[in-house]
Amino acid sequence: MSSTELMLYGIPNCDTVKKARAWLAAQGVAVTFHDFKKQGVPEAALDGWIAAVGWEALVNRSGTTWRKLDDATRTAVTDAASARALMVAQASVIKRPVVQWPDGSVSVGFSPKRFAQTLG
Repeated sequence: MSSTELMLYGIPNCDTVKKARAWLAAQGVAVTFHDFKKQGVPEAALDGWIAAVGWEALVNRSGTTWRKLDDATRTAVTDAASARALMVAQASVIKRPVVQWPDGSVSVGFSPKRFAQTLG
């Protein structure tokens, strides 16, 4: 990835990902999309996201995937290592979209105001 490229990670049929992609397109922002379902979770990038925003921000505890996990799996997520293992195994548990901004920063979720601020 070049330093001027915006990478958006997620699942194409996720409503929040759709909103983020549509908003970015309306602003004329070029985006490279990484589809978790087709391309998997990029483990090196995941490590960077955990370092940047923390594993707690990445695990979507209110999503359908989380709710469908058995109690033992949910209670086993107690630290970065256990959360990372779950996110690699179950990409849908990652809160979306994850955006790697051209300046190297990372954000999770979609907010038009935050996106506009980050783009400057």
